[in-house]
Order: sequence, then C-alpha cells, then structure tokens
Amino acid sequence: MYQKIAPFLLFDGQAESAMNFYVSIFPNSKVSNIEYHQKKTDLDSKACILRASFLLNGQKFMCGDNLEKHDFTFTKSLSFYINIASVSELRSVFTKLSENGKILMPIDNYGFSKCYAWVQDKFGVSWQLNVPNLENESEESNVCFANSKDVRPEYRE
Repeated sequence: MYQKIAPFLLFDGQAESAMNFYVSIFPNSKVSNIEYHQKKTDLDSKACILRASFLLNGQKFMCGDNLEKHDFTFTKSLSFYINIASVSELRSVFTKLSENGKILMPIDNYGFSKCYAWVQDKFGVSWQLNVPNLENESEESNVCFANSKDVRPEYRE
C-alpha cells in the first residue's frame, strides 16, 4: 500500500532556509526531520541537507540540497495551489511569498476567482493563492485588489 505523495523540492544549498521560510508563513506548520549530507559539497562550507521533511498547514513536504551545482531550477509549470479562508490571510501570505520573488499575477478578480494571485518566491517555487468562497461583490472582495499598486498584467509565459 502506498503512502500519501509528498512533494520533494531540490535546492542548491538553500533547502534549510527555504524550509524555515515556508514553516514561518503557514499555520499548523513545523520541521519534522532533517538529515544532513556527510560529504563535502561544491556549494560552499554550509551544511547541506540530504533529506528533510516538514509540514505546511498539515501537508507533508520534503526537500534537500543537491551536492553539486546543476543547470535546472524550479518551473512555473508546477506550482502549489492553496485555498485560503480570507482576503486578509491571502494578502499576508502573498506579501511574504512575493518579497524578493516575482509576482506572476497580482491579487485581483480574474473571473475564475474573485480573489486570486500567483507568485514565485525568492527560492523559485511558484504558489497560486485563492480565496474560494467570496459569494458576492462584498467589501471584502473589493479589498482584494482595491488600493493595490499592482497592475494586472496580460499573462504571458
């Protein structure tokens, strides 16, 4: 019998920083286990993670550091989609994830969602954020994008 599938994120010496960053953003989150590489790496003198597991809002994730520099990175074609309970919570998560990252789609009403955003964080991981239950054009849904300095871009890959 298979266990639940857990995403595994591979970093170039930033696994521990990324894991701690994500755990600090989401509720019901913690680092569960860390195993370090035993041999020296070409990354630098920092300890590199062989394998670590952590929970983000109860969902298991795993990560590690590659022992050698590689030519690949994270892609926007794979992202983590999160339904968030309120606009204020979405704005908070959006602000933290987008700091030193890239806003792919700013917080806005896109028709398919009244409050949605898509960001790539400073580690290159993509996150789609959504408030699914905005039933009417209430003040809360207007707050989603009102007074935002973000300009809604035409989406291009």
